[in-house]
Amino acid sequence: MPEQDHVRVEPAPGPPLLASRLTPAVPPEPVVARPRLLRRLDEGSAGPVTLVAAPAGWGKTTLLASWMRLGGAPPDVEPGAIVPDSGDLSVSSADDPVSAWMSVEAGDDSDRLWAYLAAALRSATGATEGGPLPDRPPRPDQLEALAATLAAADRPVLLILDDLHRVADPAALTGLEFLLRHAGRRLRLVIGARAGLHLPLHRLRLAGELTEIGPDELAFTDDEVADLLTAHGAALPATAVHRLRERTGGWPAALRIAALAVRGQPDPERWVGQFGGDQPEIAGYLHEEVLSTLDPAEEDLLRRTAVVDTVCADLAEALTGRADAGQVLADLAGTGGLLHREDTRPPWYRYESLLADLLRADLARLPADELRELHVRAADWYAGDGRPADALRHALAAGRWDLAGDLFVAHWPELTRYDRDPVHAPAPTPPPAEVIRADPEVALACAAERAYAGDLPAASGHLRAAAGHAATLPVPRRDRFLRLVTALELTVARLADDRTEVRAAAARLLRTRPPEATPTRVPTGMTGSAPTAGGGGAADDLDLRAFTGTALGLAELADGALPTARFVRARAAAREAGRPRTELVAASRAALLLAVRGELRAAEQAARDALGMPPCRGWSCRLDCGYAYLALAVVALLRDQPEEATANLALALPALNVTGGRAGDPEVGDDWLTAAADEPVAAAVAALCQAQLHRDSNDPATGQRLLVRAREALADRPSAAELAGLLRAAEAELRAARGDLDSVRDLLADAADEEADPVLAVTLAKVQLLAGDAATAERTLPDWQAPAATGWPLPVRLDAGLLDAVLAQRAGDGRRVGRILEQTLDLAGPQGCRRVFTRAEPPVRDLLAAHLDAGTAHFTLVSDLVRGAGQSAARPAARPSGVLDEPLTERELTILRYLQSILSNVEIASELSLSVNTVKTHVRNIYRKLDATRRREAVRRARELRLI
Repeated sequence: MPEQDHVRVEPAPGPPLLASRLTPAVPPEPVVARPRLLRRLDEGSAGPVTLVAAPAGWGKTTLLASWMRLGGAPPDVEPGAIVPDSGDLSVSSADDPVSAWMSVEAGDDSDRLWAYLAAALRSATGATEGGPLPDRPPRPDQLEALAATLAAADRPVLLILDDLHRVADPAALTGLEFLLRHAGRRLRLVIGARAGLHLPLHRLRLAGELTEIGPDELAFTDDEVADLLTAHGAALPATAVHRLRERTGGWPAALRIAALAVRGQPDPERWVGQFGGDQPEIAGYLHEEVLSTLDPAEEDLLRRTAVVDTVCADLAEALTGRADAGQVLADLAGTGGLLHREDTRPPWYRYESLLADLLRADLARLPADELRELHVRAADWYAGDGRPADALRHALAAGRWDLAGDLFVAHWPELTRYDRDPVHAPAPTPPPAEVIRADPEVALACAAERAYAGDLPAASGHLRAAAGHAATLPVPRRDRFLRLVTALELTVARLADDRTEVRAAAARLLRTRPPEATPTRVPTGMTGSAPTAGGGGAADDLDLRAFTGTALGLAELADGALPTARFVRARAAAREAGRPRTELVAASRAALLLAVRGELRAAEQAARDALGMPPCRGWSCRLDCGYAYLALAVVALLRDQPEEATANLALALPALNVTGGRAGDPEVGDDWLTAAADEPVAAAVAALCQAQLHRDSNDPATGQRLLVRAREALADRPSAAELAGLLRAAEAELRAARGDLDSVRDLLADAADEEADPVLAVTLAKVQLLAGDAATAERTLPDWQAPAATGWPLPVRLDAGLLDAVLAQRAGDGRRVGRILEQTLDLAGPQGCRRVFTRAEPPVRDLLAAHLDAGTAHFTLVSDLVRGAGQSAARPAARPSGVLDEPLTERELTILRYLQSILSNVEIASELSLSVNTVKTHVRNIYRKLDATRRREAVRRARELRLI
């Protein structure tokens, strides 16, 4: 470069520079290669700034040093490989950037920082001292000269700055920001930092110039945990590995400590089960490396709010008395690792499990009166916010027996657990005997709290203690008390999966209904049928019907039955009684069962209602959302919208823990059967959906394996005949599609009996006609117009009607064909059920075309079906267009569907095989186009526009 382009600067006087700060740190051995993160760094370093941000112990330095030593993510580094301990393995090309490393230390002021920056850049560019690289705070002309030099360089300069958060003076980094803006993208920064980084991250983020890797990505996966343990000679079974990963949240420092400690344990699996943040090694690290970096007031806020599982600004203010508690929580969540912000409005925060262990151990050392006061504040706040389960737990912990008893009596239907995972809260100190004698409802409150926590033996013990005091109560109170005892017996039996006792307890509970009780009033729109007659009834009776109906419905689902009407009535009673938790459970199950019956409008409305309900006040809604999304998948499939069905299935399956049989899966393994054991009906319906989608993609073999597995899972379910019939019929159709008619006849051997399941008889008749035996098909086809046929699922009736029309056409009865087609269209039209027409065999398509010419009251529908025969309808015809100034792209519509779920951006990216930054960019575009500022608002706006 010509000499006049250089600005000569004399080196600043001062102590010599340490070479160790200009070379990558040597991490403790062994280091497990993590190709997914190395690839993320490769991708990010192609842009201006990559930020690896997390608290202490998240492996930032180890990752960056490994990446620099390996020169990126070479294809021959497999997951679990041990990173070599010597040399740089990179193979550079002329287009690759030259790299430099700088470790930042506390106290690096402007002079010291720029001295090391100059040395690092010299090492990368080969410049000599006195060149255009300032080693003291640079003047504007020097920065301009340096920016020009970098912009004109043959190769980009990649500068890795580790622990940049240690620079306390924002002015020290203004020169670095200037270089980024004016070096013509020839300077690329990769930064490792904790919180408090003095760089314009918001501007970089909005400009799309920032790649961020945070704790969610730095956290170890199960496979990486297994690799780390193996590298330390401490291999564990897969269940123990998963448990360790869950307990640590994938935190690398804790995992390394565990890997070193587990080797000396006589019973490693038991040790992992007891592993927590209160263990000396973990507690010491957290105190020294995490809590010591906080202001004492911030640490005190963390400790006091750790008395609850999750915290929001108002609750934190109630617990601490600090008006700025919300801002402190937001700041701590910004460090990415101390607190996780949940996607709610207002925001709620939860602690990393190990940090929560440590903080609660510290809490236990507080004076008893001080700890009791925290529980009292929590109980009062939860009670006022409509969170009775949390309020009850803290009232009992605080010894507020009066509040505990009142909460139970007022909110007992909502004090039951419907999800699979218990809370595992420690048992509060039991109330004194004199309290139980004076107020035995307190013992029932204790039983309800223990049942909610999953401690069923303790719950039963409290129930027995309470029941012994019933005789001392006056009659009106005794009647109510015994009803509540029975309700708790029903809860315990359901949680223990004792379905016989569930039915017996429910019968006892229903016998306590007052004589003047009336049937549940089902509002119009909850089903496809007219509302039932009857009044509302007393509030207690509404609670009883909602609670009992939901409990019985769940027990029947577990048996494989399809209790649609029971959940519809329970949902109506829960809504009228104002019990949102019970309503959500009943609505989500009713949605799925209505969809299976073909009542698509009612099913869609119930599913949308369930997904649109306000956040569930501390309850886990994952399973309920899974049912609602599965219902929407069935609705979309029957309306022949395969893309919608696939997207909703992708949201439903993880929530239901159904993992096998997705598109592209080569086999359907035992993991699918395990999931089916928990939710057999949902798993079977998911299999039906997946099988149809596999058939659409010309892969009937995978669909057939799914259906076989689903039938196997229902083999020991005493009430699963109807669902098993649907599975068998679907399997027969897949076999017929493959030309295997002999095995179909074997599969449907009993379907010709007069008492046979209608779906099997209709399927057998279809197969017989396909085999050319029209006469036998006509004899086999059941009467789909008989009064009893109104109870069949709508798709079965439509199949039977279309088959009847084909047989009438073969008999030359054209007038009858027209009448039959009009009747099937009358049934299908209001529900939007299209698949039976568009995916039908060619004879049906020909009949529809002829019917269009002959005249029909459903001209628009039939013409649409004729055009769409043999292909899918990608989107409903009624979907409005031109409402948005700028329409959403197909990829944005796909991501918009995922935004309805509880999946994070990282999980959405994984589902779609995209980078997190790409997903974030699409989400920003979605917000902009929908004029929304947050996720829930975007989903609401999209539903108003019928985009989802």
